[in-house]
Amino acid sequence: MKINLYYTIILSALLGLSACNNQSADSETEIAIPVSVEDLRPDFIEQTINTTGTVVATKEATLTTEMAGRYTLATNPKTGKRFMLGDRVNQGQVIVKLEDEEYVNNIGMQAKELNLKISEQNYTKQKSLYDKGGVTQSELSNAEVSAVNARDSYELAKIQLEKMNVVAPFGGVITQLPYVTKGTKVASGTEVVNLMSYEKLQMEVNLPEKYINQVEQNQDVRVMNYTLPEDTLHGLVQELSPAISTETRTFTGKLSIDNDQLKLRPGMFVQAEIVLDRKDSVIVIPKEVIISNQRGKSVFVVEKGTAEQKQVTLGYENQDKVEITSGLKANDRLVVKGFETLRARSKVKIIK
Repeated sequence: MKINLYYTIILSALLGLSACNNQSADSETEIAIPVSVEDLRPDFIEQTINTTGTVVATKEATLTTEMAGRYTLATNPKTGKRFMLGDRVNQGQVIVKLEDEEYVNNIGMQAKELNLKISEQNYTKQKSLYDKGGVTQSELSNAEVSAVNARDSYELAKIQLEKMNVVAPFGGVITQLPYVTKGTKVASGTEVVNLMSYEKLQMEVNLPEKYINQVEQNQDVRVMNYTLPEDTLHGLVQELSPAISTETRTFTGKLSIDNDQLKLRPGMFVQAEIVLDRKDSVIVIPKEVIISNQRGKSVFVVEKGTAEQKQVTLGYENQDKVEITSGLKANDRLVVKGFETLRARSKVKIIK
């Protein structure tokens, strides 16, 4: 009996020692969770408003004929061909010419030009004589009146002749050009060309009421369009309405957009970011790594091979990132991938 009891005690002791060794081995072989980290560095963040809208040309005109006449589309000196859709024109450039010999003859341009020349010569002669005492003040004044009348008549004739041409009132691009056969007589008031200038564009937006005291004139604007994935255009807040719509609880703003290279076209739907403010040298992290629970917001950082959960306070936010005002500091190793399965004090393995 004593021998059996002795062996039973020894066996129990061995089993207990084996269990302790197994627990120690399990502890030492705890699986390290693979994570990716980002060393935090001071950065900047902007407070922005995202909005969308349609851009329109700052200048647009439908040009019509002022007189009746036979239609001729002018030649573009840059191409040597008749003007076409998409051609650029300069201010004052003739796009369409009209011809009407009867109208031109009735103006009598040559006679008015000759009369002006004679009248000015006579006035010059009379003034010379007046200075020498050869004519009276009345005679000089009559000569001056004749010269002025001749000048006015000549200038009026020029204006009347210029009405036979359709001229670009500003530099721009031809966007519509109705086809008219050369030599066809068109009536006055006929629409013959549409012109746009869009080196600068405008965009009207409706902004939420809560930003009424934060949006100001001349704030920077960034503009994006899906057709220009690699390009961001810049602009400014140009105008702001002080009134809030009772229906939409928004206020109206107008944005001016630089479009020197004509990358955007009038009518395009774009996204705009209005920059309200900017902070430099602050801690900024991706929004997606923040964990929300009943205790608030938190993230994981790696310290000595283990994961530590840090409660954080948020500041400025944009579409992708957020400022951390407390809870993190420069050089902290923020877990940016693999945080979903972590718990406080989890062992981690850093991977690239």
